[in-house]
Amino acid sequence: MQVQKVDHHELFEQIYNQAPIGIALVAPTGQWMKVNPAFCYMLGYTSDEFMALSYQNITHPDDSPQDVICSYELIEGKSNENKYEKRYIDKNGDILWCSIHVSLVRSEITDEPLYFICHIVDITDRKMSEHKLLHSEEMFKLITDHAQEIIYIADQEGICRFCSPSVQHLLGYSPEEVMGQNNDAYFHPQDLERISQMDLTKGNLLTIRVRHKDGHYLWFETTYKVFGHPEQGQQILSIGRDVSERKKHKDISAEAERIALIGSWEWDMVKDQITLSDQIFEIFELERTCKPYRISDVFDVMDSEDLASLQKHITGVKQGEPLDFEYKHISSDGSEKYLHLRGLITLDENRRPIQLNGTLQDITERKRIEFKLQESVERYTSLKKYNHDAIISFNMDGNIMNANPVAVTMTGCPVAEMIGTSISRFIGASNLGLILGSSYEMAEKEINAVRHTDGSETEVLATLAPIIVNKSNVGFYLIAKDITEQKKLLVAKETAERMNKAKSEFLAMMSHEIRTPMNGVIGMTDLLMDTPGLSGEQKEYIEIIQKSGDSLLAIINDILDFSKIESGKTDLVDDPFDLVEIVTETVQIVKPLAREKKLDVRLCMDDAIPSPVYGDAYRLKQVLTNIIGNAVKFTSEGGVEVKVGVKEQCGNNVQLYFKVKDSGIGIPVERKQQLFEPFYQLENFMTRKPQGTGLGLAISKKLVELMQGEIWIEESHEPGTIFMFTARFKLNNGEESNSLDQQQKKSRTSALRILVAEDNEVNQLVLSRIIEKKGHFVDHVADGVGAVEAVKHNSYDVIFMDVHMPRLNGFEATKVIKEFKSPEDCPYIIAVTANAVRGDMDKCLKAGMDAYVSKPIKIESIMQALETYYIKNNL
Repeated sequence: MQVQKVDHHELFEQIYNQAPIGIALVAPTGQWMKVNPAFCYMLGYTSDEFMALSYQNITHPDDSPQDVICSYELIEGKSNENKYEKRYIDKNGDILWCSIHVSLVRSEITDEPLYFICHIVDITDRKMSEHKLLHSEEMFKLITDHAQEIIYIADQEGICRFCSPSVQHLLGYSPEEVMGQNNDAYFHPQDLERISQMDLTKGNLLTIRVRHKDGHYLWFETTYKVFGHPEQGQQILSIGRDVSERKKHKDISAEAERIALIGSWEWDMVKDQITLSDQIFEIFELERTCKPYRISDVFDVMDSEDLASLQKHITGVKQGEPLDFEYKHISSDGSEKYLHLRGLITLDENRRPIQLNGTLQDITERKRIEFKLQESVERYTSLKKYNHDAIISFNMDGNIMNANPVAVTMTGCPVAEMIGTSISRFIGASNLGLILGSSYEMAEKEINAVRHTDGSETEVLATLAPIIVNKSNVGFYLIAKDITEQKKLLVAKETAERMNKAKSEFLAMMSHEIRTPMNGVIGMTDLLMDTPGLSGEQKEYIEIIQKSGDSLLAIINDILDFSKIESGKTDLVDDPFDLVEIVTETVQIVKPLAREKKLDVRLCMDDAIPSPVYGDAYRLKQVLTNIIGNAVKFTSEGGVEVKVGVKEQCGNNVQLYFKVKDSGIGIPVERKQQLFEPFYQLENFMTRKPQGTGLGLAISKKLVELMQGEIWIEESHEPGTIFMFTARFKLNNGEESNSLDQQQKKSRTSALRILVAEDNEVNQLVLSRIIEKKGHFVDHVADGVGAVEAVKHNSYDVIFMDVHMPRLNGFEATKVIKEFKSPEDCPYIIAVTANAVRGDMDKCLKAGMDAYVSKPIKIESIMQALETYYIKNNL
């Protein structure tokens, strides 16, 4: 088949004329050269009309620059074609949006621009749609930017795809922080569980808690809607508003109803439907159902007697009376509730009842209070009637209103005769005046007797109590206690206390008087023992004197210690010490006697015992010496075992236990409790050799109690006795201390200049000789005035200051010296006193003295006092 030759020119014309889009040829000068019918139709011009127009004539003025730029780029060869959108103005003046495709045709010979070929597509409809969409988007943005609610879009997985800016104000997050996050992170866990069980595709109203950025939750009321095709991925649009305040007020209202146990109800009497509030469901323990409740449902849960009474009240309500009805309700568990029903009727225009509104309150507690009040009144009546004290009530005029039987007996006047008469006949007019003048405290002190009608009086302790009714004082109760017997007991008690005080003072005075001459005996004995050339017989006599003096001193110390402890004047010090060292030293003290009796003394110390501990080492040593000494004393064969360990350690405290076990003859069970009584001697029944005061274990018991411990005798089937006691010590008293190190320093030997202020010549001689034998220089004076004068004229390192001296005692002399001497120049003042109880040390230190030694003075105590001076001055 022969192929026909195509006429390209004709084909171009066909395409040009039949094309559905506009095609135009435009000269480089902007004149139209040729336009196709589609373009003419598009703008409403004929072909001839087009030829009379330029390119710019139909172009929107704002788009002309764009055409110029396009033409320039094509002519200059910067581009082969250009595509852009522009606006044309049709013949009617309407704007037409078009998509333009422009290319340039050049001469094949000279390459000169011949014309532009333009393909024009009408996109006005598309532009209008885009404009509408843009407008919608602008409106959406305007709404979301200014909405008070949070507008939120999430996909089916809960990932946020959009969040309005209001989230910043309401929840503290920026939209950028929320978008892309799973909304589960912001909802309360309990609400998430509830939401997970809901079908969200049906749309609903949710009240949920949403977490604020600072961590607290806010209540939001949220409407939501699922949109989009299921196959293309649905999304959820939520709009939530902050209802926290509304929820709070609603909760407050509900809480108020719950606290007041009150609920509201409404009875539509025409339809016989009752609407109940939540609290009424709680009161009646009813289930919340969709089925409306009727009046018959209320009647079904009522007792027949109460039902008849309520129906009678309802009949009155229908006639315009208010509903006010109380009744008892039996709960499902059998418990009783008291309910108060109130209501008001609503009538129509024909005066027919159509609605009853009211409240129901659980008044069970109020009823119980009323019952208790009634019971209290009955009890008060019985209390007043059978009280052992006289009770008389009288009004604000002083006239008696009532009295109990005891008051009748005390006054000799029957109640009937008392009522209406003035109480002043029994307590005096002046005392009644004080009461009515509001001087109650003064009146109570002044009323010390109640008069009998026969003229006699009963001594009483009076109490006045106002009678308050509705916050007003309407009278008084006079409560009068007969103290005749108590007063006798009080006098006996005061007498005993005075006698006890006199005993303590006598013991202290006698011990002081005894210790002063003993100072000479023991001091001279120490000096005599240090004298060279003594024969063996002389040393034996001196040792006997020394032991006797020590025994007498121990007895005096026990008596003073017990006297001080009994009067509560013993205070424990709080100094650091090495407990292992203290226990070891105590055991060493008793070892000579143990060796003499051929006893084995074993010491076992727990490695867990801390060091140092803080407490009173002297008092601990006193207890240990007493118990260990007794164990050695009353054991004839075998041995004594001492064991110390940690019982409990908590924080800054440690509780230690001390166990002393011996193999002696033991203690009968009936005697064990008596051992800790004062003046009871252990050896009375064991050795029949009375010795000492019998105060050792009594003092030990009281000292252990002061150390927050206890002491007892352990039960054991083995021979011998086991004494146990505990004591509590601190591990740190908050102060830096190096006293343990200081105690380990050796005595210094540098000579000191020392002043001895002592009025007793023997004691003065003893003290001077002891100090001089240690290589120091000594001056002495006989009273406090002499001490002050000596310090003014001489420089002393140390003063041994007797506390009791004529003219100026040791305390006064110390005060004067401290006033005129600077701290750097002031001598180290050591108190010397016969009051040998450790509690007296505080009195000396408070007076300004630096250290303390007690009489009788021994060489060791003097050396220890001087050692403290060296330590203080870093010598």
